[in-house]
Amino acid sequence: MNHPDYNSPAELKAFLEENGMAMQKKFGQNFLINETARKALIDALDIHEESVVWEVGPGLGSMTDEILKRGATLTAFEIDHGFARLLPQFFSAFLEKEHFTLVEGDVLKTWQSYAKTATRPDRFFGNLPYNVAATIIADMIENNMRFEKAVVTVQKEVGQRMCAKPATSDYSSFSVLCQWAYDVKPLMDLAGGNFWPRPNVDSRALVFTQKELFPRCQNPKLFVRLTRALFSSRRKTIRNNIQPLLNGCAEDAVFERAGISPGERAENLSVDEILALSDSLNISYTEKNK
Repeated sequence: MNHPDYNSPAELKAFLEENGMAMQKKFGQNFLINETARKALIDALDIHEESVVWEVGPGLGSMTDEILKRGATLTAFEIDHGFARLLPQFFSAFLEKEHFTLVEGDVLKTWQSYAKTATRPDRFFGNLPYNVAATIIADMIENNMRFEKAVVTVQKEVGQRMCAKPATSDYSSFSVLCQWAYDVKPLMDLAGGNFWPRPNVDSRALVFTQKELFPRCQNPKLFVRLTRALFSSRRKTIRNNIQPLLNGCAEDAVFERAGISPGERAENLSVDEILALSDSLNISYTEKNK
């Protein structure tokens, strides 16, 4: 089965109508119709014939097509049943060679079970739905699914949070989580006219490169809990925000060992400082339980 012209909104619309389908706003569906941008995104993913790639939200397969043409082995996660029905037909030749696998359903509910039996991926790609982009990325980082390289396109404001530095309004627990696992760099901004249907917001593509020393802390699960607690109330001091986690530990020792003032606010702490605080708290837990 031939796919439609990925650069033509008119042909995409006609194809969907002919197949009794329509774009669904609840899934945040928008096709990237700029071929130059599509190729630049996959160039940044730096794939080769040995690459094992996960793609979230392939839609009608415009990016899937580009990835498979470059020789990678690809697993696509697609929540829309209509798209999931068509993708194996578009890429039947790659399916037969076991270079293409489709996982139907919500990626947040399927990726962990799939990962138990699949070859571990080294690349991740996604033009991610605006409403769940941060959740997908955070879920994979927190559950120890990391990639050597990832290229994601998200709402511009979400992209700003991913790269945000301390003492800025965009800096958050999500910023810390992303920068704990990856070096995050903006790749390009994409105005609404690059997509069909045209969204009301601009998008930003970013490149994530895995940090060699990740996770760089004694207790990754504690680090994640601590980070979320630190930013639970931006107006409170870090002492007040993490009080439940201190759990009877000698507070002064925790902060002194980390070299951090308990009266500081989380938005002013670097990722390394939060890592130091996490390790200090973990030491106190260990001493307390001896």
